[in-house]
Amino acid sequence: MPQPNDLSRSLAALEQDSTLIVVIEMSLSSWLVAGIVPGIERHPAKKLEPDEVALLQLLRRWSDEATKAGHVIARTVVAFEAGRDGFWLARWLRARGVEAHVIHPTSVAVSREHRRAKTDRLDTELLKRAFLGWLRGERDHCSMAAIPTLEEEDAKRPNRERESLVGERSRIVNRMKGTLARLGIRGFKPTLRTAPEQLERLHTPEDTLLPPNTLAELRRGMARLRFVADQIREIEETRLERLEQQPEEGAHAMVRLLARVIGVGIETADMLVHEVLSRNLRDRRAVARYAGLTGSPDESGIRRREKGLARSGNARVRRGMIQLAWRFLIFQKARWRNGSGLGPRMPALARARQ
Repeated sequence: MPQPNDLSRSLAALEQDSTLIVVIEMSLSSWLVAGIVPGIERHPAKKLEPDEVALLQLLRRWSDEATKAGHVIARTVVAFEAGRDGFWLARWLRARGVEAHVIHPTSVAVSREHRRAKTDRLDTELLKRAFLGWLRGERDHCSMAAIPTLEEEDAKRPNRERESLVGERSRIVNRMKGTLARLGIRGFKPTLRTAPEQLERLHTPEDTLLPPNTLAELRRGMARLRFVADQIREIEETRLERLEQQPEEGAHAMVRLLARVIGVGIETADMLVHEVLSRNLRDRRAVARYAGLTGSPDESGIRRREKGLARSGNARVRRGMIQLAWRFLIFQKARWRNGSGLGPRMPALARARQ
């Protein structure tokens, strides 16, 4: 039974004689646009500057050529791979009556030869074959990425920016600890409020103060660390203010509801809502596939082994759900110990785990 949100194949019938099919190979400096125009034997290809207006004019020109050849274009479909340019072009084309799709890059099968020719023109041919199979409703040719609205994309920015800043804070702290370890100093914690004062009083095991260049480097590191910490605090405070001011607006109600679960904080709840629960996923298996938490079996002949988690999909969701699983074990120790609330058969399982 077809699912309404199935992005692995098209649910609309393909009338190729009245459909203009276009794929785009996008890069920072140029776009290579290749099409299948009804009534025209050749498959045209045109290299453009990254310009959406010029792309729309090219689509209209190819549509006019098909009309002159006796094929009235009733449907124009455009596809390109998800990448650096994001989803803005798909939204822009859809607002102008063009059916736009974003192909998940890892869903397109490529040759596994060690050395193979790779050019933009060959890539467009590969995309055309995969996109045609998808339009015909055949599975396993490629899958499409869900195109979020501008508001949905913007809602993800605080969580992702905070994750980046936390990683930067860890890099600064580790670099400072490494610098001090080379001088034989251990146990210094740069994240403490009194760290700048302690830094001035540090002595090496040789009973000397820190060298001037090293001290200056550490001071600059402390300044960067304070700046990053202030930015993290600003993101967290702004998010809490929005949750308090508009508790029932949009996804705020869902974030507040998840944050009431023991072991789930505001940060985890915000990530789950905007990265997972905002998507129209069919079932729990689709959630596991999206997070890369499914298995990766390796079977060939008599060999049978499991290579662990697939680790595909959204890495942020995967890290968050793994951390959430560990937190569940930490906060549910009493339940695992006595089997309370785990159903009629779970006490024996709880005792077996001890």
